[in-house]
Amino acid sequence: MKDLIQFHALTIKTGRIQDPIVAAEILRFSALSGHGNLEYARLVFNEMKRPNCFSYNTIIRAYSESENESLEALVIFDQMLCDEFVEPNRFTYPSVLKACVKIRGIEEGKQIHGQIVKCGVELDSDDFVVSNLVRMYAVCGVMDVARRLFETCVVGDGELVSEGNVVLWNVLIDGYVRIGEFESARKLFDMMPHRSVVSWNSMIAGYAQHGFFKEAVEIFREMQMRNECLNYVTLVSVLPAISRLGALELGKWVHVHAERNAIKLDDVLGSALIDMYSKCGSIEKALQLFERLPYKNVVTWNAIIGGLAMHGRAKDALDYFSNMEQSAVKPSDVSYIAVLTACSHAGLVDEGRSYFEQMVRVVGLKPRIEHYGCMVDLLGRAGLLEEAEKLILSMPIKPDDVIWKALLGACRLHGHIEMGQRVGKRLIELAPHDSGCYVALSNMYASFGNWVSVAKTRLRMKELNIKKVPGCSWIEIDGTINEFVVEDDSHPRAQEINLMLEETTTKLRMAGYKPDTTHVLLNIDEEDKEGALYYHSEKIAIAFGLISTGPKTQLQIVKNLRICGDCHASIKLISKIYDRRIIVRDRSRFHHFENGFCSCMDYW
Repeated sequence: MKDLIQFHALTIKTGRIQDPIVAAEILRFSALSGHGNLEYARLVFNEMKRPNCFSYNTIIRAYSESENESLEALVIFDQMLCDEFVEPNRFTYPSVLKACVKIRGIEEGKQIHGQIVKCGVELDSDDFVVSNLVRMYAVCGVMDVARRLFETCVVGDGELVSEGNVVLWNVLIDGYVRIGEFESARKLFDMMPHRSVVSWNSMIAGYAQHGFFKEAVEIFREMQMRNECLNYVTLVSVLPAISRLGALELGKWVHVHAERNAIKLDDVLGSALIDMYSKCGSIEKALQLFERLPYKNVVTWNAIIGGLAMHGRAKDALDYFSNMEQSAVKPSDVSYIAVLTACSHAGLVDEGRSYFEQMVRVVGLKPRIEHYGCMVDLLGRAGLLEEAEKLILSMPIKPDDVIWKALLGACRLHGHIEMGQRVGKRLIELAPHDSGCYVALSNMYASFGNWVSVAKTRLRMKELNIKKVPGCSWIEIDGTINEFVVEDDSHPRAQEINLMLEETTTKLRMAGYKPDTTHVLLNIDEEDKEGALYYHSEKIAIAFGLISTGPKTQLQIVKNLRICGDCHASIKLISKIYDRRIIVRDRSRFHHFENGFCSCMDYW
C-alpha cells in the first residue's frame, strides 16, 4: 500500500492521474487488493475528473463487499446514474444488488430491478445478474418475486438455460429455508438437475437451525450414500442435529471423517464435536477431544464445562471453570450459565450464589434471563421457594414463562400448593396459549389430588385448542434412530417389544418394585394407573434396546420431557436385573444408570 501511495503521488506530480487507464488501475488496486484501503480508494475515485464505467464498477463493488459501508455503494450508483458520460452495464448490477442484500434494502432493490429492465439487460441470458436479483428478493423475504425470476431462467423440463449454474437453485432454496418454508425448499432440492455441496449444506443447516433434527440427519445420510463431498460446513451444520437426537455412532463417524480427510478441528468444529459427544452421552470422549485440541478459546471451554454440568459432574465442571480462568481465558456469560447449571444439578446452593455474585460484582457481566433461570432452578430444587420467588420479583428484567415454570415445578416437588396456585396464575397470564404452562399447572393440581382444578385446566386447554406435547423417546440402533411415544404400538417389532415389556414388568415385581402411581396425573383407578406407567416412551425404547442388542451392551435413550420418578426407579432396577449400563438424557440432564444406581443420586 505504501508503494501504491508513492506511485499515486508520482502520477499526480506528472499529470498522469488524468490518464483513465492509470487512474482506474490505481483505484482497482487500492479498492480490491488484499492490502486495499477503502478510504484511500474513495479519495482516488473523487480525484477522477471523468471516471469511466470500470472505475464506477470498481468502487461500487468495493463498498458492496465491505462490512459496514454497503450503503455507500448505492450512493455512488446514484451518482453514476446522474453522470451523463457513463452508463451502468451488466457488471454494475450484481454489486449494487449485493449492497441491497447487505442492508436488506428491498425498496432500493425494486428500483434497481426497474433500472435493469429499463437498460435492456436480458435476464433470461445473464445468470450473474438474475442470480443476484433472486438473492436480493429471497434474502428480503419476497419469495413470490424471487420464484418468478427463477422460473424465467428454467425451461420446461426443469433444466437451467445454463445447465452448469446451480447458484440460482441454491439461492432460492436458501430463501425458502430462511422463512421456514421447508416443503417448498425440499421440492426444489429434489428437482435440482445438479447439486453442489452448498445445496446439501443449505438443507442440512436449515433443518437443524429450525428444529427439524431428524430431517437434517436424513439429508446428511443421503449425502453419505451418494458419496457427495462433505466439507467443513457440512460437518458443523449436521453436528447440532446429531447432538439433539443423541446419535452417537453417527457423531463418531463425523469425527473420524474429519480426521481422515484432514478437515481442521478448529475451535468451531472442535466445540461442536465436544458438544456432540457430551449430548450423546459420551462425556469421556468429549474430555479426551478437549485435551487434544491445540487451541482452546472460551467457546471450547464453555462446551466442556456445559457438558460436564449436563452429566451432573458438578465438581469437574467447577474445576474446569477454575482451569479456564487460570489459563487467562475470560469467562463469558455462557460460561456462568454452565457453572450455575452444574450447581443446580448438584444442589450446590452456596456455590451457586457465589458464582452469581462473582459474575456481577467481579467480572462485571450483566445477568441474562438464563442466569436468573438457573438461580431460580437452583433455589427451587433445594426447597428455598420464598427466596426463589423473591429473586424473580426483584429481577431488573421481566421474568419469562421458563422461570415461572421452574418455580411451579419446585412448588409441586415440595408440596407448596398455595405458592403453586399463585405462580400458576401468573404463568397463564404471561403465556395464555403455551401448552407447557397449562400442563405444568394441571400436573401440579393432579399431584395434590385436586381433580376439579385439573378438569378446569384441561377444559380451558380444549376451549383454546391447545395441545399437550406428547412424551417422546429416541434410541439409536445400528445407525438408525427409532422414535417412540407413550403407548406406541406402531413399530414393526411392536409385538416383540410388548413381550419384553411384560418380561421386564414381571422381573421388576420379583425384585420388589412397586409402581409409583403418584406420577400418573390422571383421575383413573389404581389398576389403570399402573398399566399406564408400563408404557411410558422411555420404557418402550429400553425394551426395544434390550431385544435389539447383545447382553451387556450399553443402551442410550433421549427423551424430550423430564423423566418421571417411576421411570427413574424402574430403570435403576432394570440396569441391575439385565446387567446393562443405561444412559438417559431427559429435557434437562443426563442420568447414568448402572447396577441399580443413578449418577444423579436421585436429585434431579
